[in-house]
Amino acid sequence: MRRIPHGLYASLFGVVHLILTTNVLLVVGCLPLVAILITTDPVGSWPLIAVAVPLCAPAVRGAFAVFAEQRRGGSAILRTFWRAWRSGWGRTTAAAAVATAVVAVALADLRFLAPTQIGVVVIPLLAVVVLLVAGTLPVVLVALVDAPGTRLAAACRTAAYLAVGRWHLTLASLVVLVVQAGLFTLSPALALGVSAAPALYLVWSNARYTLLPALPADQPVAA
Repeated sequence: MRRIPHGLYASLFGVVHLILTTNVLLVVGCLPLVAILITTDPVGSWPLIAVAVPLCAPAVRGAFAVFAEQRRGGSAILRTFWRAWRSGWGRTTAAAAVATAVVAVALADLRFLAPTQIGVVVIPLLAVVVLLVAGTLPVVLVALVDAPGTRLAAACRTAAYLAVGRWHLTLASLVVLVVQAGLFTLSPALALGVSAAPALYLVWSNARYTLLPALPADQPVAA
């Protein structure tokens, strides 16, 4: 019987360690949002969710930084996550707060205008706004990881332009996030403990490739 190489065990252990550790860090970093989603009805508590979502963005940025560090061959998950969370807290939260506010207003308008005649014209436009903002935010967070010296406004403009230009990657990321949200409604433990990091890795990889034209030439490309 052929033996399984020791390197394969080490690689599998590394992947499992990365997933589980990143999931724990995400839960801790997103604890206010997780608590609200688990203990309340999201339909009635959407104002609290809108407040908690921006507070979760630095943790997502930390996860993206961990993925980038692992891609470069690093292994310091906790230190990388904490450094990214701390250094980018202000700008990351600000970007997520603006995005959340735009999406919340657009969704409120969608609900208000749905039964009206003008809604036939306005609703598709509002839906495009929601998709564009939701698809651009992950690209902005990746831009702030890979180019931390970039001004937030410039990062948002570049991310929006490239997210539209590579819309298929943006759409794929949105599908991943929707599936992850659906899994959370069915099994929060599975979504938080197992699939959160893999889902965000796919989103990070798509956003990283989307940003390729705007990144320095020596930056490695996510596979």
